[in-house]
Amino acid sequence: MSVSRRTVLATAAGTAAAYASSGQQAQAAAGPAPAHTVRTLRAAADYAVDKVRSVAPGVTGFPVGTKFEKWVYSQNGDWVGGFWPGTLWMAWLHSGDGAFRTWALESAQKLAPRQNDTGTHDLGFLFYPSWVTAWRLTGEDTWRAGAVRAADSLIQRYNPRGHFIRAWGALNDPNNAGRIIIDTMMNLDLLAFASKQTGDDTYLNIAVEHAKTTQRVFVRPDGSTPHAFDIDPDSGAPIGQATVQGYSPTSCWSRGQAWGVYGFTTIHRRTGNQQFLATARKLADFAIGALGSDHVPVWDYRAPQQPYDVKDASAGAIMACGLLDLSAVTGSQKYRDVALRLLTALSETCLTRTSSRAEAVVARCTRNRPAEDGIEISLPYADYYLLEGILRVLRPSDVDRAIDLSAL
Repeated sequence: MSVSRRTVLATAAGTAAAYASSGQQAQAAAGPAPAHTVRTLRAAADYAVDKVRSVAPGVTGFPVGTKFEKWVYSQNGDWVGGFWPGTLWMAWLHSGDGAFRTWALESAQKLAPRQNDTGTHDLGFLFYPSWVTAWRLTGEDTWRAGAVRAADSLIQRYNPRGHFIRAWGALNDPNNAGRIIIDTMMNLDLLAFASKQTGDDTYLNIAVEHAKTTQRVFVRPDGSTPHAFDIDPDSGAPIGQATVQGYSPTSCWSRGQAWGVYGFTTIHRRTGNQQFLATARKLADFAIGALGSDHVPVWDYRAPQQPYDVKDASAGAIMACGLLDLSAVTGSQKYRDVALRLLTALSETCLTRTSSRAEAVVARCTRNRPAEDGIEISLPYADYYLLEGILRVLRPSDVDRAIDLSAL
């Protein structure tokens, strides 16, 4: 790292640098990756940064996916709006190029109206990699305060009878009033952040209750999970498994399984709850056992044509991050080894290097197979989590500075 880059990062961290973490130390304690792996991952990160640098000046909204290899945009961010500024932050951490910092702040600011959005559970996806990271890397309180306001909106979706955060639909809409999805595990860290910043345990208590409910109704004896589960919103009684993006209610949608691994590991780090850690391990062990030899997940681990079905590289990138985290908190080299194989496979077989027109970094992602929506395209969260995963290996202290890898 050059002196100028080191100075830039140290200055930008501001007051957020005070949150130095044991997570950072655990990542470092895992030891260096093999030299050939480091070379592969560094080359992939360099490619990603170059691609994002070339595309960013022409980005006109929030990328939601590609059509014919070009980004399609949402102006309000849909549920994925946090990933473009998050990717820009990761590119800044890797390169030290101030243009990425400028673009990240400009993009994140466009999410400001969503702070008060009570119609979605996805406020963690929207505000953690954008506004929380912006605060941690700049120390500017506007970003911290906005993320807390988003958490205020999110907790309004909590159902105290069923102990869950409702996934979809307006608060006054009876449709889907009792639906939970595994993805929500990834939105809980925004609530942990809000409790830490305000000293109000309400946010974290709600996160813990939701995680306990998810643990109870989603996790099957073999460690697999459904995409969704329905609960009676009035009585809180469980109804049963469901799915929208998986093959069936009894299958195992690979991206959802990855959300679970990452999400349960994170809520363990924020609470010290050993049962959450055990759940993360159980989900990880199932996913590892379901991986094919190429280490690029199929879209559903129980789809009839797997392991030869269409792929979802985004599930691999997300799971790699979760496994690196899990290795750090458990000391298990097994999880780190699989994470490195995932990142290496994605870097070698799923990047857009051979296309002159591609605007994304990662190819071979599948958004919603049952709806025939986005089959093996590029998705913004694949680009984000690939960079996060690679930087967890190459620059763990920088990733800690951005997203807080600390553990109780």
